[in-house]
Amino acid sequence: MKKHIVVLAGDGIGPEITDAAVEAMQKVASLYGHEFEFEHCLMGACAIRETGEPLPAETVKKCLASDSVLLGAVGAKVDDPFINSLPGNKRPEAGLLGIRKAMGLYSNVRPARLFPALAGASPLRKDIADRGMDLVIVRELIGGIYFGKRGGGVDPDMGEYAWDTEQYSVKEVTRIAKIAFEMARGRRKKVTSIDKENVLDSSRLWRKTVHEVAKDYPDVELVDMLVDNAAQQLVKDPSQFDVIVTSNIFGDILSDEAAMITGSIGMLSSSSLGDTKCGLYEPIHGSAPDIAGMDIANPIATVLAGAMMLRDSFGLNEEAKAIERAVDKVLDKGYRTADIMSAGMQQVKGSEMRRLIVESIEKA
Repeated sequence: MKKHIVVLAGDGIGPEITDAAVEAMQKVASLYGHEFEFEHCLMGACAIRETGEPLPAETVKKCLASDSVLLGAVGAKVDDPFINSLPGNKRPEAGLLGIRKAMGLYSNVRPARLFPALAGASPLRKDIADRGMDLVIVRELIGGIYFGKRGGGVDPDMGEYAWDTEQYSVKEVTRIAKIAFEMARGRRKKVTSIDKENVLDSSRLWRKTVHEVAKDYPDVELVDMLVDNAAQQLVKDPSQFDVIVTSNIFGDILSDEAAMITGSIGMLSSSSLGDTKCGLYEPIHGSAPDIAGMDIANPIATVLAGAMMLRDSFGLNEEAKAIERAVDKVLDKGYRTADIMSAGMQQVKGSEMRRLIVESIEKA
């Protein structure tokens, strides 16, 4: 398989962590007989300083022509006088919003996995944590109450008021549901659709539409769950979930809950996908400019973002597992970067963690 991948290293620790992911993917390519071509482009504060724009037109062009995009992080120091003097639409973060829009990415995919070696850091009771947790939340990203009609005013009796509208179309639900079912086919073949069907008309349409989509995936189990119950079940027994699909606001809340359960939010990756297999893959943490160049940044989240790309965009499930097994192996041996260090473990620099992971990647 031959793939062209654009790398948006971005700012701060971005170049350090994306280099680690690229090296891991190159190792996989050599083991499995693939060819991955990486092209670096500018986005964020680095792009502003060189071109005056957080997202140059040339970067957009190359991303759209790629097979997928690997992103580090964007953002300058909070006290950067040059960046802070810019209007909002010219700041680094505008580049991230811009590339998502340009690529038509309406689905946010966030895996939440409880690494066995880090189970002690989870707030879950030990017997629950021991069952494990390996789920993916597929969140609709550009619809729902965050993008519905809104307004407000002043009433003589009520005083000031405001309102927001939750709205979904069959088209919006269908396309996000298809991503969830396709993803489940490469995992444990179970989709849990989360809504508030007992109260909201929009959720009733959501549930009806998801069931229609499910007819095209007879090999995938579908479970409906109300959002309040889902919040409880995530802490009662997260091992029951495989792929969760839900609306923008419910996904926003539940993905943060799931991330906290892992006890290691700094190690989690995510992706944004649209109508094609070309996606944007990144760690969920920021650019951490205060530690850039100190060789202490944890590369694991970005390495795992590379594994997500292999699985979700390229259909290379075994190759993705090879990277994930390597991360497990290194953690099981007790190696830790500073952010996940605990008593009795061996602390290593970011570059050493990178080396250990790459050397541990092997075929099953």
